[in-house]
Amino acid sequence: MDAWLPSWNEGTAKSTIVGFVDRVCATGGSDFVPPAERIAVFDNDGTLWCEYPMQVQVFFALAEVHRLVTQNPGLLAKPAFKAMVDGDLKALATLPKKEVFEPVFATHAGMTVDEFRTKARAWLHAARHPGVGQLFTQGAFTPMRELLDYLGAHQFRTYIVTGGGVEFVRAFAESLYGIPPEQVIGSSTRMQAEVQGKDIVLRKRAELGSFDDREEKVVNIALHIGRRPIFAFGNSDGDLAMLRYTLGGPGPRQAWYLHHDDSEREFAYDREFKLSPFAEGLDHANEYGIGVVSMKHDWQRVFDDHADAIPETA
Repeated sequence: MDAWLPSWNEGTAKSTIVGFVDRVCATGGSDFVPPAERIAVFDNDGTLWCEYPMQVQVFFALAEVHRLVTQNPGLLAKPAFKAMVDGDLKALATLPKKEVFEPVFATHAGMTVDEFRTKARAWLHAARHPGVGQLFTQGAFTPMRELLDYLGAHQFRTYIVTGGGVEFVRAFAESLYGIPPEQVIGSSTRMQAEVQGKDIVLRKRAELGSFDDREEKVVNIALHIGRRPIFAFGNSDGDLAMLRYTLGGPGPRQAWYLHHDDSEREFAYDREFKLSPFAEGLDHANEYGIGVVSMKHDWQRVFDDHADAIPETA
């Protein structure tokens, strides 16, 4: 057990996860699940890496939104655009998540997908969290990376299902988590294919395609995976539908919430975080059959002592 999840404290959460994996992998056992059906889904922001006081992609967009507003001053009539231009994180934190992510997606419209990924990797290679000073990529949670590795070693296919932009997360998911781009599901803008000489490129448009949050996560899991997961992990009410969907199928299955209750090693927040609140899930996790992992009590450590930046090219 310790060999696989060394950053997890011994206790109910760790033993329950390990017991579940043992059961579904035990050939001939009553709870055996064939490898093809061992699907695990994870939220990203706040579940796999730090999202407080703002999701990483919002910080990525801040530098670009000034350019966009200069080109179209009328955008300042929208609260999220104005708050970004003013650098008013408190105002942003009071707005609905979908509203905040509108300028996030709009700032990179017009780029090809390859141009966007190159820009995102270059930014992640050097960008630092304004509060704690470490690289944003150093905000990945060590215990969760261990859990991803543990599940992968037991023939689970792990997917990220995130409200963040799918192309942004694909820029780092494989190098940071070992999850390939085809196993990332996220919010998306519409794209158009353009012929450039002998090549065809995909160009991002400002129009939102899918905002991958709440019930839309379930829709996109069905659309892109085609199987109901048997294991799921989230941290907010935006993940609740995904967790309940996971638990709703037949056979053995598990769903978990990560509770940010560690103000010393990370941040302590739940229902008051308006951008991504944890209220209904916190109040009804037991009723819904969802386990709760305490960052403070269930983890020996939160972050790696040292972590490499995302390479600018991949």
